[in-house]
Formats: sequence, C-alpha cells, structure tokens
Amino acid sequence: MTYLVVGLFIFLGVHSVRIFADGWRTQTLQRLGEGVYKSIYTLLALTGLCLIIYGFGVAREMPVMLWTPPMGMRHAATLFTVVAFILLAAAYVPRNGIKARVHHPMVLGVKSWALGHLLATGSVAHLLLFGSFLAWGVLNYIAARRRDRLAGTQYPAGTLGGTAITVVVGVAAWAAFAFKFHGLLIGIRPFG
Repeated sequence: MTYLVVGLFIFLGVHSVRIFADGWRTQTLQRLGEGVYKSIYTLLALTGLCLIIYGFGVAREMPVMLWTPPMGMRHAATLFTVVAFILLAAAYVPRNGIKARVHHPMVLGVKSWALGHLLATGSVAHLLLFGSFLAWGVLNYIAARRRDRLAGTQYPAGTLGGTAITVVVGVAAWAAFAFKFHGLLIGIRPFG
C-alpha cells in the first residue's frame, strides 16, 4: 500500500501545482524554460504513475475489503465510464458542444471515471486510488474554472458535427477499452 500512496502523492502532487501554486509554476516556468520544466514534470509524473500501477497491483493481491457493493453498481460504473470516455474525447475533438459547455471535459472525465469505479468496488486500495482521483478532479475543476473567470477565457461555440464526432469517438474508445484493453492492461474483464 505504501507504493500506491507514494505514487498518488507524486502523480497527483505534480498535477496539482496549478491548483495550489499557480504563481510559483509561472515563475518556475520562466526561470527554467518550458523544455526543462516539462521534462521534470514528465519524469515526476511517470515515476508517480509507475508507483501507482505497481502499488495498486500489489494491494490487489491481498485486498482489504471495506464493503461489498451491490451488483447494480457495476452497471452504474459502466455508465460513468462511457461518460468519462466521451468527456475525454471532448477534450480533443475540435468545436464540440461538450467542451463549449463544460470547458474542462478531461477533468470531468476523470471525476466520472473515479466515481464510477468507487461505486463498483469496495477495497481500501480502490478507495485510495479512485477517491484520490475524484478529490483531485473536484479541486482541479474548481481551480480551472476560477482561472477561466479571472482571465476572461471564452471557449468557441460547438457544432452539431463536432459534438456527434465526439460522442462516436468516445463510445468507440470506451467499447475498445471495456471489451479488450481493460482485461489486457488491468487484468479485470468488466464484461466476462
């Protein structure tokens, strides 16, 4: 469990600099330069991610259960992860109405993914992993929306075509991950 906690601390810590120390981030970027800053950021993020993956794998070998979720929560998790993949696609597909409306769809996607998995699982490791990402997502979304208001950021209007492409790409990516890659990468096959 130690590796998981340390990994979460590093990974989410690096991804929280703009939430808690945006001024420091700006100064450091100017002082070090974008290339050096991004290299350090990437190295720390990858280190944290590797520790999370390793620590979560070890914790899953001997799970400490807090509760047993009802079977219906798996269906809820499916719905939340479909939404998460659509929101993830919305972060990248140009001129879609989802991004025009919510402004930070990737962060909302992380929140949706984490909440869905929290509903469907009940071990300490799952609570640490998904609860941490959910808390980070809430704080990050609030901070990002505050930055947008202060900067007067305007997002371009979405189009019906851009939104339709976003939904199709998101659902297709979800299906590929849920039916194939989740089992290969995570070791759990959500649909048998």
